[in-house]
Amino acid sequence: MGRVEGKVAFITGAARGQGRSHAVRLAEEGADIIAIDIDRQVKSSIVPTATAEDLAETVKLVEDYGRRIISRTVDVRDLPGLQAVIADAVGELGRLDIICANAGIASSGGTIEMDESIWQEMIDINLTGVWKTVRASVPAMIQAGNGGAVILTSSVAGVEAYPSLGHYVAAKHGVIGLMRTLTIELAPYGIRANAICPTSVDTPMVMHPRARSFLTGIENATWEDVGAVLQPMHALEVPGVHAEDISNIVLFLASDEARYITGTAQLVDAGATSPFKIPHA
Repeated sequence: MGRVEGKVAFITGAARGQGRSHAVRLAEEGADIIAIDIDRQVKSSIVPTATAEDLAETVKLVEDYGRRIISRTVDVRDLPGLQAVIADAVGELGRLDIICANAGIASSGGTIEMDESIWQEMIDINLTGVWKTVRASVPAMIQAGNGGAVILTSSVAGVEAYPSLGHYVAAKHGVIGLMRTLTIELAPYGIRANAICPTSVDTPMVMHPRARSFLTGIENATWEDVGAVLQPMHALEVPGVHAEDISNIVLFLASDEARYITGTAQLVDAGATSPFKIPHA
């Protein structure tokens, strides 16, 4: 029997990257999936955003495990759209147990020179979009009366700062504040809330050529170029972590193994937030 057998998980940003990995990992352990993602370009995003074809691949991978999946193209900025998906999906699948507010974008710019539209798009997706995901889905979880797990994707940038990412840092700090408030407000319903704070993950947000150039300042940068920049950030001698590393934490937090864990910001950072790191050989 799987660790989340018979449960239903709602995942935003599920078309690729961490979101797809979460959907597949939870399906592997017995969950049915509600998967959404955007299907149009976000103007300020460093890398191209997901497509309907990407989401269709996630559907196939989940179905390969024999699990049910309901997928829709919805923007997390669209609260009525999110509410409609939840109403339809919970009506069909019968319950909601796990919420993974994972969708997000990356962009950059000096904080005091940044165009207002870039700031606002980041906050609207990476912070307000997380709140709208919760606002749309938690009522169904409360109504089902089975308790549940709310898992919000923050970042190492949710616990420390990085230059040229003031809007991203602000949004990810905000996600942790939201999680801590939900911990208190949802506890009477048996619903736990936690955040995950990954370091760099080998997803399109980091692996895309545009992202590589941004991280390194090198045109047509290779993964080796990226590794040379990112590896010194970590106490462990690695350039980052893998999507499955994050999905394993999602699975743990969603499962009964974590039944008394709530209000935490779980670092998956290879020691990136540790001070006084010993230089790698």
